[in-house]
Amino acid sequence: MVSVLEQSEQIESVGDNDEAVVDLATLASEADVKVTPEPMSVGDEEPDDGMHWYVVHTYSGYERKVQQSLEERIRTLELGDQVAELLIPTEDIVEMKSGKKVVTAKKFFPGYLLIRMAMNDGLWHVVKNTPRVTGFVGSGSKPIPLPPHEVKKIVNRMEESVEAPKPKFHFQKGESVCIIDGPFTNFTGKVDEVDARRNTLKVMVSIFGRNTPVELDFFQVEKV
Repeated sequence: MVSVLEQSEQIESVGDNDEAVVDLATLASEADVKVTPEPMSVGDEEPDDGMHWYVVHTYSGYERKVQQSLEERIRTLELGDQVAELLIPTEDIVEMKSGKKVVTAKKFFPGYLLIRMAMNDGLWHVVKNTPRVTGFVGSGSKPIPLPPHEVKKIVNRMEESVEAPKPKFHFQKGESVCIIDGPFTNFTGKVDEVDARRNTLKVMVSIFGRNTPVELDFFQVEKV
C-alpha cells in the first residue's frame, strides 16, 4: 500500500479555489496532523488516552480556515478534553526573490489536515459539519485512524524542513544562468550537470577564453 508520504509526492499545491485531486481510497489507511509546535504523539506508540490521529479532507486552500473554525467550535462546545491537536502538515521551502533567500511554508498534503481526537458520534458530526470540510478519510462513514509510524514520518518531515529548508529550484542541463554569489559573481554560463540530492549544479563558465566547470550551490545562481 502506498503510504501518505509517498502519495504526497504526487500532490501539487494548488490555488485557493482549486480542488486537490487525491485518491482517497489510497489514503484511507493514513492521515496528517497540526497545531502545537511539539505534537504529543510522535513516537511509535500513542499515549493510552483513547485518542488517535485522523485525516480530515477539506477544500484545498481552505485548510487554515477550517482549522480556525474547528478550534472555535471546540472552544465554544467545550470539547477540549476530546480533541488534543490539529495539524496542517507543512514544510519550509526556500527560494530566491530579488536576490534574497525567502523561506515560506508549503503544505505537502493540500486539502487535508490532521486531528488527534477521541472519536465518537457527537464529535464526528461536529467535525464533519464544519464549513469547507468534506469528511474524514476512511471507509464510508467510519474514519480510519492514522498509524503512529505515519504520524512520526510526517512530524519528522516537518522538523527536518525547519532545520534545513528545501530549495525551490528547478534547473535543466543546457539552461543559461548567472552566478550571483561567490568568486564568480556576475559570470554567466550553461548548466552542465544537476545534483538535486546535494542541491548543487555544475556550470560551464568561460574563464580566460576556456570553458571551465564550476560547482555551485542552487542559491548561488539564478536563471538568465
